[in-house]
Amino acid sequence: REARLQQIACPFCRHPSPKTDEENNKMKMRRVVANDPVAIREIGVKHYSNGDRERAFECFTKAAELGDASAHYFLSLFYRDGQGVEKDEKKGLYYLEEAAIAGLPEARYDLAMLEEKNERYDRSIKHLIIAASLGHDGSIQMLKECYKYGDVS
Repeated sequence: REARLQQIACPFCRHPSPKTDEENNKMKMRRVVANDPVAIREIGVKHYSNGDRERAFECFTKAAELGDASAHYFLSLFYRDGQGVEKDEKKGLYYLEEAAIAGLPEARYDLAMLEEKNERYDRSIKHLIIAASLGHDGSIQMLKECYKYGDVS
């Protein structure tokens, strides 16, 4: 019985962990077919790492449509930097805000930096506080500096 329990990887579905890369890829593709946004985003990251920006963009778009916060964040970076798409600050901001609303601390931090750049310091501080409450280390450090210099009370 103990040996059987050690093979179980997922505490929710009790499905045994894949033993080979081939098994792992098959499992991931089943999740993609089932419209699992996390699996679709992971495939997008793989395409991005291999230099296929177009396929990565397609995967991130689909995962974002299915509600994946990290996919929204990746799309914001695509539009901000013009990677594989035409540079579009409005779309980049839209996807960044969607990621922040969904609870992604990195997106909140990036919004804080944008607000600071646009000299809207009160909004920047609010974003930093939210990101810090979500455990984002960079936001915590920025808030410490703000307190240190009296920018925040």
